[in-house]
Parts: sequence; C-alpha cells; structure tokens
Amino acid sequence: MSFHKDALRTISQAALKTTYLTQIGVGSLANAILFSRSISPVLLGHKQRPAHTILTHVALSNLLFLLSSGVPYTMAAFVLRKPLSSLGCKFVYYIQRVARSTNLCSTCVLSTYQAFTLIPRRAEWVMLRGRAPRVTGPSCCTCWMLSLLIYIPVPLKITGPWDTHNSTDSQGNWFCSVSGNVIGFGCLWSVSDVMFIGLMVWSSDSMVFLLLRHHQRVRYIRTPTGHHRCPPETRATRTILMLVVTFVTFYLLDCIFVFHISASSDFHLWLFQVSNVLGSCFPTISPLLLLLRDPRTPRFCS
Repeated sequence: MSFHKDALRTISQAALKTTYLTQIGVGSLANAILFSRSISPVLLGHKQRPAHTILTHVALSNLLFLLSSGVPYTMAAFVLRKPLSSLGCKFVYYIQRVARSTNLCSTCVLSTYQAFTLIPRRAEWVMLRGRAPRVTGPSCCTCWMLSLLIYIPVPLKITGPWDTHNSTDSQGNWFCSVSGNVIGFGCLWSVSDVMFIGLMVWSSDSMVFLLLRHHQRVRYIRTPTGHHRCPPETRATRTILMLVVTFVTFYLLDCIFVFHISASSDFHLWLFQVSNVLGSCFPTISPLLLLLRDPRTPRFCS
C-alpha cells in the first residue's frame, strides 16, 4: 500500500514539475514576443500607442515573474547542487513579488484606460478622456515604484531554504522560507491588491454596461454586407475583459492555497507546487491571449 502511495506521489510531483516548467518556457517565449511587438514602434522611430505602452510593462513584469519564480524550481528539478543561499532567496523572492504586484497594477491600468476610451463624448468626460492616453506611461512607471517600495520588507523576512525535517519532502529544502511575523505586511499587501482588483472589476463592469447599451441602440440598424465585423474598440474591450476574468480567477485560487499553506503547521511540497502553478497561469495565458486576439496576428494562428 505504501509503495503505491509513494509511486502516486512521485507521479503527481513529476506532473506538477512538468506543468510548471512548461509554463515557464511557453510563458517566457510568449511574453518576449509580446514585449518585442509592443516596443517595436519605438525602435522604428514611430510613436507608441498608449495601449502598447501598457502592454510593454505587462509583458516585462510577466517575464520577470516567470523567470524569478522558476529559478528555484528549475534548480530543484535539474541541478543536483546546493540550493539557493539566503541572499539568493532574498533577491529572487523580492523580484518575484515586485513583478507580481506590477503585473496586477499594469493590468489595472490597461483595463481602466480601455474603459475611458469607451466613455461617451459628453462635456464632463471630454477632459478626462483626453488626458487618459498621456498618463498611461507615467502610471505604469508609478506601478513599478510603488511595488519596489511596498515590498522592501520582503528581503528582511526571507531567511533561506526551507527546512522540512522530513526525508520524504527533501526537495522542499530548495524553496525559500519566511522568518518572523508577516501578518502586518501581509495585510498591507492585501489592501493594495484588493484596491487594484476593485478598480479592475469596476472598469470591467463599466465596459460591459457600455457595450450592452451600445448593442441595444444599434441592434435594429441594418449593416451592409462586409461590414459585420467587430469594431476594434469592441474587440479590444472583449480582450481586456477576458484578461480581467482570467486574472481574478487564478488570483483567488492562488490565495486559497496560500491561506491553506499559512494555516497548516505541516510542510506539504505539493501545496507549494500547486500554488506556484496557479500563480504562473496568468503570466503564461495573458500574452497568448493578447497575441491571438491581435488583428496583426495571422488568421491561421488565431
């Protein structure tokens, strides 16, 4: 009986490792392509569109998150040497948290900007709608600065590899551990996350309401043949809505696993692995979604 249990555990851990490493490879490649496509107008001497400016920051934060979070797991899977040192854990985990927070903030900026582009052309909204494209770049830079500042305590709380005191979970020694009480900082980080997610949900609701009202107005208008395609604004809005739903879903699932890990007194390697797989789903899926929904992408790809 114990042999079958150990075999099942080995197979499940191998499946989680394979899934996670596949996510890192596919997600890193997709984010690199998205980053190059978003920044290419600047390299060619053209003016970068506001949406492409935001996508540049989203792709960069996704790429940093995948690479930083994948270092200890790649080492645990392939490198049979000493695990990360205490300094390595501090650096890797700090970059991971900063990239994750910036990703959330930049996605919030993207959804809010798209909501502003759909605002009706009324007198009270003209000034706000006109200023939105000019503040996208500074807003994304503010996201980076805010993330760098609020996660300064992370290197102070990360001590080094996790000591499991359990031979069956010896690979847990490859992962970083936390020392001291982090409840206060966790509440601060949770407040910022809830604020950004709240803005994303508000902007998404606003876009859904505006689109529904627009469709109700034009539902009886007959369009000529060949003009039935989805307008660019509607196509972009649907893409942003898909991004927001994907982010919120995986974020909530990841929070459930993180809470269970924090509340549990025993070390369970599979919980860490599942939590990291869920945390890497959005940085992997979002660039694929943006690339496949891009009108410049060849039709056989999308």
